[in-house]
Amino acid sequence: MNRRIFKVLEFNKIIDRLSSQAASSLGKEKAATLMPSTNLEEVINWQQETDQAAQVLRLKGNVPLGGIFNIKPSIKRTVIGGTLNPQECLDVASTIYGGKQIKLFIDNIEEPEMPIIRELTELIVPLNELERKIKSCIDDHGHVMDGASDKLRTIRTKIRTNESRVRDKLDSLTKTKSKMLSDAIVTIRNDRYVLPVKQEYRGAIGGIVHDQSASGVTLFIEPQAVVDLNNQLQEARVQERNEIERILRDVSQAIAADEAFLYQNVEALAQIDFIFARAKLGQLMKAAMPTMNDQGIIRMKQARHPLIDGEEVVPNDVEIGQSFTSIVITGPNTGGKTVTLKMVGLCTLMAQSGLQIPALDGCEMAVFNDVFADIGDEQSIEQSLSTFSSHMTNIVDILKHVDEQTLVLFDELGAGTDPQEGAALAMAILDEVVHRGARTIATTHYPELKAYGYNREGVINASVEFDVQTLRPTYRLLIGVPGRSNAFEIASRLGLEEPIITTAKSHIGTDSKSVENMIASLEDSRRAAERDYDEAAQVLAEAEDLKRDIENQWSEFESKREEMYKKAEQKAEKAVLKAREEAELIISELKTMKNSAAIKEHEWIEARKMLDEATPNLSNKQAKAQTSKVNESHSLQPGDEVMLLKLNRQGTITEKISEKEFQVQVGIMKVKVKRNELQFVKREEPLVQRPMATVKGAGYHVKPELDLRGERFDEALHRLEKYVDDALLAGYPRVSIIHGKGTGALRTGVQEFAKRHSKVSSYRAGEMNEGGSGVTVLEF
Repeated sequence: MNRRIFKVLEFNKIIDRLSSQAASSLGKEKAATLMPSTNLEEVINWQQETDQAAQVLRLKGNVPLGGIFNIKPSIKRTVIGGTLNPQECLDVASTIYGGKQIKLFIDNIEEPEMPIIRELTELIVPLNELERKIKSCIDDHGHVMDGASDKLRTIRTKIRTNESRVRDKLDSLTKTKSKMLSDAIVTIRNDRYVLPVKQEYRGAIGGIVHDQSASGVTLFIEPQAVVDLNNQLQEARVQERNEIERILRDVSQAIAADEAFLYQNVEALAQIDFIFARAKLGQLMKAAMPTMNDQGIIRMKQARHPLIDGEEVVPNDVEIGQSFTSIVITGPNTGGKTVTLKMVGLCTLMAQSGLQIPALDGCEMAVFNDVFADIGDEQSIEQSLSTFSSHMTNIVDILKHVDEQTLVLFDELGAGTDPQEGAALAMAILDEVVHRGARTIATTHYPELKAYGYNREGVINASVEFDVQTLRPTYRLLIGVPGRSNAFEIASRLGLEEPIITTAKSHIGTDSKSVENMIASLEDSRRAAERDYDEAAQVLAEAEDLKRDIENQWSEFESKREEMYKKAEQKAEKAVLKAREEAELIISELKTMKNSAAIKEHEWIEARKMLDEATPNLSNKQAKAQTSKVNESHSLQPGDEVMLLKLNRQGTITEKISEKEFQVQVGIMKVKVKRNELQFVKREEPLVQRPMATVKGAGYHVKPELDLRGERFDEALHRLEKYVDDALLAGYPRVSIIHGKGTGALRTGVQEFAKRHSKVSSYRAGEMNEGGSGVTVLEF
């Protein structure tokens, strides 16, 4: 991408703002070298990085990126054998600590998902041992501590002892020889303790002269009595410097040993700081992440120029690349045409650099191979070129590189020459750029271009709005409406007499009047459309409010209905429980009656009546539903399995009394049931089902149960074998063998017989209402 565009669109100012958001010199360095990418995948990845960082800022407010330094030069020096000073070592430790802090911060964030940033933090190696080694030797002020080594502690103890002895000796001299001193103090010259002695007492004090005052009146003399002590002190200080040098050399070697990890940490931290700087800039601009494409489509809602104060700039909707590929903007000076032009170009560069753009969510930007612009007065005095020549030189250069992957911005195309020729030239240049497929936005004053968009496919006119009442531009971009000159309206508002204006209008050609009238009509239509849009928006808002109210009421109704259903279910459960208890009582009484004596018909009727009364009452809706099921057109025959709806139990039809009444075997009980109280379940095929069978040679009817109670074991098994054969011939799907409980021998014999018999598919003990363990039910 050509670098000239960065200066024309002031992209360098965006870079400066970005750099100011970086927390470290590492981030600032990356920000300063930021360049737009022309690779779609790379741009999408950059935008995702910025968006993930922006989500963290929205949730957490800030990130801990303090204490990070560019330690690359220091690392390089240690690798080639150099020794770092204490502050450089401390910067290394601080950077290690800063890396651990940001790693911990990111690891503790559960939401949102930010795979790119997490991947970067995983590269940070917590070099705890190296950090501890540095911190154990150097304090927070950059001084090597006494505890850095035992030898250093001993040397410094010796230094403090010698300093104390020297001071004590000199303090005593200041007291005894105060008249000979210019001031009764102990001072230092050339790293040795001395006394300020008056010139005339030089011989009286004796010793080594290290310095004198500017006037020569005072000499700074090291008395002979402390020369040896000062020598010992200097020797100890030399030892201290050597030991400190050794300690720093040792620490530097440890830093060099972790060279690879430190470089890796620095690169990861630089990238993290850079990403968060981009997110902070987007937050500052109230920007949004654009969706990127390589089809040349730009769609921005309420976009603002990034470098204009948000309180002053007027947001505009801009769209290009889908329905049309070129926009020609007309309108008055200072109306905002150039600002719109620069905004589109600058936002494009920002988007291709991974920066969010100042527009509403849902914006879409394109990745171009190049962005070209011819904006402003670029007259070159040195080259003796006029404004027109300068623009033409630039345009000629642009036309050499234009293709379908470029964005071209022309400001005042064709200006600086004869209006008629300039307009013709402008239209020819636009035709060429449009023909090559480039995305183009051009501004112009020429009235000939106001109808350009109506005669060219893929081109649309636009204008910046002007308020005739206030005589000021509104800075609103109007797509599809060319601009009017408004000269007569402005002149009239400013007080020019009406006859003059009328005369001026008479000089305007018919074509010009038609164009102006057309534009005025378009503006009226636009205003009417905006009013209709506002009304429609209001109606839509009211409809949405009504929809929410209805949804809330429906939700409340559903909640109440669910509550009523629960109450009904609880009530029904209690009714069913009561019915079960009463049914158990009826069954118990039936067993007693059966065991005591033969059951009479009126007793059966009474028992059935009790069962009917024990059945819980169903709602009309349920009753109707069941009735509809009962009345299915299915003829019932003996042997059919049916459901007794009132008892909610399954049984087998043993006899068809009439078309509307059947005798049904339910366990050990036979009941007469009406047709509408029965529901067909299944029919055994292909066996022929009969309500009762008379076996040839047998002098009795085959019943669905066999009572073996009181029989001897052998006789009982003989009767069982014969009965099973007869039941099979009768076509029964199942029979009940009543053997009683007793010792359990007969039950065991019946079950062993059932296991051996090839026609018995399964057997089971009777249920409570079938006789329990005193009955075995055989299934064929």
